[in-house]
Amino acid sequence: MPDYGHELMFGTFTTPSAKDPQHAVAIAQVAEAAGLDAVTIQDHPYNSDFLDTYTLLTWIAAKTSRIRVAANVTNLPLRPPVVLAKAAASIDLLSGGRFEMGLGAGGFGDAIKAAGGRDLTAGQRVDALEEAIGIMRSIWDTSRAGLKHEGEHYQINGLRRGPRPAHEIGIWLGAYKPRMLRITGAKADGWLPSWDYLKSPTMVESNAMIDEAARAAGRQPSDIKRLLNFGRPAILSANGGFLQGPVRQWVEQLSELILEHGFSGFFFGGDDPDLLRAIGEEIAPEVRSVVSRARAGSGVVAPRPSAVLSKRMEGIDYDGLPPALADRAIEPGDFRYEGVRHSYIWSGRPGLVIKPETAEEVSAAVLYARKQDVPLSVRSGGHGISGRSTNRGGIIIDLGSMNAIEVLDAQSGLVRLGAGARWSEVAAKLGEHGLAMSSGDYGGVGVGGLATAGGLGYLARKFGLTIDHVAAAEIVLADGRIVRADKDNEPDLLWAIRGAGGNFGIVTSFELEAYPLGNVIQAVQVFDGSDMAGVLERWGALVEASPRELTSFLMAVPGRADQGPLAQAISVYAGEDADAAAEAINALGEAGPILDQRAYLTPYAGVVAHPGGEHRGGSAVIRSGLVDHITPEVAARANGLLAAGAANLLQIRSVGGAVNDVAADAMAYPHRTQNFSLTAAGSRGRAELLDGQWGDLRPLLKGMYLNFETDTHPDRLVEAFPEPTLSRLRALKRRYDPDNVFNLNFAIEPQESIRAAS
Repeated sequence: MPDYGHELMFGTFTTPSAKDPQHAVAIAQVAEAAGLDAVTIQDHPYNSDFLDTYTLLTWIAAKTSRIRVAANVTNLPLRPPVVLAKAAASIDLLSGGRFEMGLGAGGFGDAIKAAGGRDLTAGQRVDALEEAIGIMRSIWDTSRAGLKHEGEHYQINGLRRGPRPAHEIGIWLGAYKPRMLRITGAKADGWLPSWDYLKSPTMVESNAMIDEAARAAGRQPSDIKRLLNFGRPAILSANGGFLQGPVRQWVEQLSELILEHGFSGFFFGGDDPDLLRAIGEEIAPEVRSVVSRARAGSGVVAPRPSAVLSKRMEGIDYDGLPPALADRAIEPGDFRYEGVRHSYIWSGRPGLVIKPETAEEVSAAVLYARKQDVPLSVRSGGHGISGRSTNRGGIIIDLGSMNAIEVLDAQSGLVRLGAGARWSEVAAKLGEHGLAMSSGDYGGVGVGGLATAGGLGYLARKFGLTIDHVAAAEIVLADGRIVRADKDNEPDLLWAIRGAGGNFGIVTSFELEAYPLGNVIQAVQVFDGSDMAGVLERWGALVEASPRELTSFLMAVPGRADQGPLAQAISVYAGEDADAAAEAINALGEAGPILDQRAYLTPYAGVVAHPGGEHRGGSAVIRSGLVDHITPEVAARANGLLAAGAANLLQIRSVGGAVNDVAADAMAYPHRTQNFSLTAAGSRGRAELLDGQWGDLRPLLKGMYLNFETDTHPDRLVEAFPEPTLSRLRALKRRYDPDNVFNLNFAIEPQESIRAAS
């Protein structure tokens, strides 16, 4: 049998003795300290001298930090698969992805009974195991709806799937007989026998059966890891001649099992701390070295599972991915794919997601992506309301791993932020130094998408937009070059990325000038929206008259069957002066009849806290525009969006103040007279109605904030970048991205000639 190229694993095969409950935990800690990879526990629920294996595994996971844990092997008939799947996922989530599923069909005759109390024959136990594998995998697959199952041994009338584990849990079968070996090849992720029982079929014969079954099921033999238990008898046998003598003999014998028979994992019994230290510190490193040299000479590489290969998409040369990016790439068949394919409210089905960790890796990803015949999207934190940070069939360069936050100079406020950091993390870190940076209204947003577009946040009227504080940036250009843009280096590029950054390259990090800020006062006011147009108009006038320290966002929703329309204002007073804040906030209360009002003293990090949760996708229709004032006509037409049922949410953000202190030509974001940003969101089913109602409002608008717009019509570009800004951007596009590589973020076409642009 060949070497399949799997990652090597060395661990324990530990007895869960109840006579000394802490012994197994101590053994696990010794194994981890010695550098071993896994601790596996025997599972014999009917043995009164043993602890419960899954309770023990949970305790071990809590008492260790790195080592993987598994039952070796789980006695399935006494553990229903639905409960077992939930327990496995729970341990995996709590341990940070360190659980593996060793699984067996059970044994010991009359001691094994089905859930209903029925005695199970050996054949029925195997049938039940095969059925259980499918059930457990279905429960872990949360991308699908509820689960129903009508099987011979298990019936599920309706079950909500989940939780989803932290990583793809491998199912390793303890198998010896031909049928179990065939199930291993067809459906399992690993084969986990014990050395002492590999007699008939032999090790070679068993491997051949597994390989044949794998091919018959449309899989590769390398889809199944080969793991081996060495119990105390195997190690200590005086006449066996195996794993005896000096380290050199162990290394030779284990290396032969890897290179000649395809095994990649070994679990050693005996619970001897000295033996485990010797394996972890002497034997395993030597085996790894021998195998590494052999693989380098033979060209054996880590295999890609058949499930991954089968889901590869046209137009992408997966095998041509640079080796430096191999560990950064996520394909549609990978377990992690479900967590990276979507953005906040947009569903995606990309062909490849690359998660680089350095600017050099971003450069390599750009050059690789340019050779592929598919779209290229760039994502920072993954929010992507406009829908441009995911795609179908293309490549995504996801900067989420580039999330460093550094305070370079607390006194001046100079900070460096990785483009993949989330604003909640930034706020918390800056808050430790008495600093802050305005950053939208939701902590889950990524730095890169916001700091290249604007940043209409809760501190805007006092401190301006996020981009107003960008002093420098590191950028990967379309040709792979890594450049620094600041006032002395590439100043035109710095001008462009502050407002139109997605068109000119991939910003990997920013240097911003944060400002001192302690606690703020946040208030929530809920208004009766029966006279919604009046509320909007009065609120707008009151905001404009308020001190700059106050920034307010108003969200309006239409009436429902059980209540009328409502408007909610969330306001932040940038300071701790409670009297001044109360006066400003109470003044906003004159906008309409108040149904509820609350105010809090909180750090700014509390305002933009990140509630967590996965990006599960979806679809939405969102329209965006800017206005100088909420005039009666603007208020009436905005209310019309809600009254007609075209929008299910209307949000108005106050801008103005410090935002409008900046010159219109200081950067690519030119909107410096407007006091409000309007956004309307509706469902795809009512897109035509929303567009009609928004069309009535559009003549009253004055520009647009691109991050809140999903319409890709070229006219939107003119609204976002009115002349002469657009011509200058087109000229710079020709200089920095003449082939329009970065063309999915409201693409600015390169000007045919700079002279024409000017």
